[in-house]
Amino acid sequence: MTKRIFRAICLVALAVFLASVTLIMGILYDYFSQVQQDQLRIEAGLAARGVEENGAAYFDGLDTQSYRITWIGADGTVLFDSDSDASTMENHLEREEVKQAMVSGYGHSARYSSTLMERLLYSAQRLEDGSVIRLAITQNSVLTIMLGLIQPVLLVSLVAVILALVLASRVSKTVVRPLNELNLDEPLNNEGFDELSPLLRRIDSQQRQLKGQALELKQKKDEFLAVTSNMSEGLVLLNSSGTILSINNAALTILDADKSSVGQDILTVNRSLEMQKLLEEARTGQRSETKLCLTGREYQLDASPIISGGNIGGVALLLFDITERENAEQLRREFTANVSHELKTPLHSISGCAELMKNGMVKPEDTVRFAGQIYSEAQRLINLIEDIIRLSRLDEGAEDMQRERIDLYALSGSVIDSLGNEAKENKITVELCGGPAFIWGVRQLVSGMIYNLLDNAIKYNKADGSVKLTVSNEGEFSVLNVSDTGIGIPPEHQSRVFERFYRVDKSHSKEVGGTGLGLSIVKHSAMVHNAKIDLQSTPGKGTSITVRFPRA
Repeated sequence: MTKRIFRAICLVALAVFLASVTLIMGILYDYFSQVQQDQLRIEAGLAARGVEENGAAYFDGLDTQSYRITWIGADGTVLFDSDSDASTMENHLEREEVKQAMVSGYGHSARYSSTLMERLLYSAQRLEDGSVIRLAITQNSVLTIMLGLIQPVLLVSLVAVILALVLASRVSKTVVRPLNELNLDEPLNNEGFDELSPLLRRIDSQQRQLKGQALELKQKKDEFLAVTSNMSEGLVLLNSSGTILSINNAALTILDADKSSVGQDILTVNRSLEMQKLLEEARTGQRSETKLCLTGREYQLDASPIISGGNIGGVALLLFDITERENAEQLRREFTANVSHELKTPLHSISGCAELMKNGMVKPEDTVRFAGQIYSEAQRLINLIEDIIRLSRLDEGAEDMQRERIDLYALSGSVIDSLGNEAKENKITVELCGGPAFIWGVRQLVSGMIYNLLDNAIKYNKADGSVKLTVSNEGEFSVLNVSDTGIGIPPEHQSRVFERFYRVDKSHSKEVGGTGLGLSIVKHSAMVHNAKIDLQSTPGKGTSITVRFPRA
């Protein structure tokens, strides 16, 4: 700004200087022309008096210096000329100054010579005999005068320029200094030019508005960060070119990135083709979604275009963890398939036996055996349906079941008694150890848990094997442990044995008559009681399952 003011002052000073010189030269030129014309008139009058008194002898030995004297007869014939031969000169009767002198006794005129760049002044005086004495003098043009005065003009111009530069520098600094010293934090407390008051008031008003807007933006930003940072879903905001503007903590974890990814292209964080296709569709204004496996889990990615003023200004990317949902969906499909299969097998057996008996193809002595087969398969169906109903109730949380204070030790003893015949048939020894341990729970569910654990330990045991059930208290937990000397569970199956209808050895499971839902019921019953299950098993040596209940 200082330079602009400096240049403006210099230009103004230069323009004023040139205008002043031009005006002064014009006025002086007109003034001196008038003075010269008056002097020329006086000289013409003196010359006319001399000619009247002395005649042509007046011109003898006359020093005309810078004047040109011409004597013109009454008919316009040139009688004498100080610069040229009078006999060769043309008639001057039509000359303007001569015509005026003939009429009024005096005449004057001025003519410009473009070739000589000179101006000639003429003054004519009529004599008593009717002849005319004319004097002429050369007057230089303004340009010629300027060229003649070039040295003093340049000197004056140089002094004027230097003075203008010095004054312009000081004035520009003086003008700008109050602007540079403005306290923009408190605009109304500044002292300076009165002309700045409207500007300072405007700045003060705008500052108040900006502070209010900044405070509002900060509050909204804090609210946005508070919401997004605590989201379990990942949220990434991108501009129209795919650069990350904001990313919450969940998204950083999901994409295995860090805070330095802000300001980078999203494709530097994840280069998958699914991500590229998703963002390309969102940039066209379409909401799109896809599934992607990240950090060992399944995620659903939703990309929505952010439209502002009719244009797509960016993309909002949401990442949902759908691993559990996918697993649940897979389990549901498997459960449906397994239920259908488990129900179909006994129904086919019942239908086959009934059809043979209906068509009289069963011998009388085999009727009891076929009826027993039908009864056995029907019981299997009943047990399966009861287990499915029980699981359904457990899925709903079993809120309608009555809870009470239960002694695990006493309940375990009664369950062992109910399985006595089965243990005897399989030649398995069941031992109860420990002492009273109380929990708060649903007796029917806890009894079912113990029953299923003992039932599996007996069914999947070896001949002359043993089962040991231990009840104890460990700190804040009442612990139930069932250990057997059975066939064990291979490591690759141990994480899935609690799934519905999952069997490690399907052929053996069919032989022992299991429904495949026992351990699944144990798992869901444990969830209802906030209990934790721990399984340890070694193939060929046995299995140990521990359930830790919160103590009553």
